[in-house]
Amino acid sequence: MEFKNVLSTRRSIRKYDGTRMLTKEQVEELVKAANLAPTWKNSQTGRFHVILSEDMKLKFREECFAPYNAGNTEGAAAIIVATFVAGTAGFDKDGNPDNELGNGWGIYDLGLQTENLLLKATDMGLGTLVMGLRDADKIRELLNIPEEEKIVSVISVGYLAEGLEPKMPPRKEISEISKIY
Repeated sequence: MEFKNVLSTRRSIRKYDGTRMLTKEQVEELVKAANLAPTWKNSQTGRFHVILSEDMKLKFREECFAPYNAGNTEGAAAIIVATFVAGTAGFDKDGNPDNELGNGWGIYDLGLQTENLLLKATDMGLGTLVMGLRDADKIRELLNIPEEEKIVSVISVGYLAEGLEPKMPPRKEISEISKIY
């Protein structure tokens, strides 16, 4: 798919075809795309915890989401928890923040990595939804995520439900979001 089409067709998907699964190789393609994003001093602190098991996805939906997001992930082929290793991106060798953002750089880098993952999913004919309403403590426990990793978001990935053709919501005018000097 041409890059322009990938950008213009990516949508947040809330209805998936539960009969189609992802392979380990497809998941690895997504994570590889994420890992190609730039990061602070090439620190590569993003981590992706991927759930493919139907039993684990059900348990995750029941225990780790608010009911609203649980419903939005039904039929998803994968649920991905995006985290970053804190205290690395944005810090010097002695652990001091390089600027006022500190761990903000880890979140920023993870956002860049997540966007790469979303765009690669679109290129592969998949839909995604990034969610922030989740119970981080329950996620950490269920997936045994180390304490040094900060849980940022959860991403559902899967094939769009038949007949689903989501439209792009209106976007602000360029003049509303930018200043050119």
